[in-house]
Amino acid sequence: MPTPPPRDVIELHDHTESEVETRAELDRHLAAGSLAHLAVLGLALDTDPPDFTGVDLTRTLFLGCSFASAEVTADLVRRGASVVPALRAVPYPTHPARLYTAEDLSAGFAEHGFDGMYDTVVYQHFRANGGAVPEVREALAQRLHDHGIDSALAYATHAWLAEHGPASVVGVMGGHAVARGSAAYRLAATIGRELTRRDRLVVTGGGPGVMEAANLGAYLSTRPADDLTEAIDMLAAAPDFMDHRPFTEAALAVREKFAPDPAAHWARRGGLSVPTWLYGHEPANLFAGKVGKYFSNAIREDQILRLCRGGLVFAPGRAGTVQEVFQAATKTFYGTDGPSGAYVFLDTAFWTETLPVQTLLAPLFAQSPHGDLTATIHLTDDAGRAVEILTATA
Repeated sequence: MPTPPPRDVIELHDHTESEVETRAELDRHLAAGSLAHLAVLGLALDTDPPDFTGVDLTRTLFLGCSFASAEVTADLVRRGASVVPALRAVPYPTHPARLYTAEDLSAGFAEHGFDGMYDTVVYQHFRANGGAVPEVREALAQRLHDHGIDSALAYATHAWLAEHGPASVVGVMGGHAVARGSAAYRLAATIGRELTRRDRLVVTGGGPGVMEAANLGAYLSTRPADDLTEAIDMLAAAPDFMDHRPFTEAALAVREKFAPDPAAHWARRGGLSVPTWLYGHEPANLFAGKVGKYFSNAIREDQILRLCRGGLVFAPGRAGTVQEVFQAATKTFYGTDGPSGAYVFLDTAFWTETLPVQTLLAPLFAQSPHGDLTATIHLTDDAGRAVEILTATA
């Protein structure tokens, strides 16, 4: 069975200064004599046990750490620390200190196939333990995991936002069933590539279809356009995400052949995806630079839309995409997270005839307490025009 992402590969810039995630960091704080107000995450402290004698433990929080004995744990608590032990009977980290990578999600595939890779193992565990309504221990473990992803997501995007601003983050939404190689897939991939090349952080819901296409475009943003065409052609040989093994094999083959510059920022190596195990029958796409995978779909949706202040692309989709349209519209109407960017609806016929979204959104946006926002709504069939709209101001 695949193991959770090891802490010895955690990138040191992916945590806040209030968190201690490696033994080396812990030892530095111990030498200074204080762990006050710090959170120590997931360290094995029963091996080469540290000496806490004389160390200030005021409001120190040990999350998922192991200790040499119950006596050590009791002493820490007596001196002001709180200890939340790891929950061992789950196949995922209950205190993740960083976001996932494609390598984390696909770990175990080479040895055990699709059913034995980390992402699938966690999904099967999720289903076997009540799905969206787990019993109390599983629910607690899932909430702790998702809290860790919240923290990791905030820190992973902090430096990008500080440099480029909130309007540089663009979401790409759309149907999970869009087949690899289709015109809609190629359009979304082109948009993902061009947005990334113009210093936008592309964010998707992390699934297949339009979401995979956009992350793929970002993944290949540092390579020639012909490489994107070839990569899509390779993927098109395994178009159906429900045919799990060949679908995953094709993605891994593309990753191997078209690996981006490892020195490039992760935003330019695939951007961000935020999937959920609630929809775990849709395999997470393997082209995002970082992956914030949640158990809670509600938290996941809110995080995506909170981040994407530089606009949203909506390719054709069904219930999930429509939900995102109107959840985003609520935030825009009230200005919940600050000013919102453009709403770009791809495929004019779909959004005016099949699902006439502008008919509903325009009267709503005209009555926003922040003024008439109808000018934020755009319909187009052209990738270049979509990118032009989304990069016009930020």
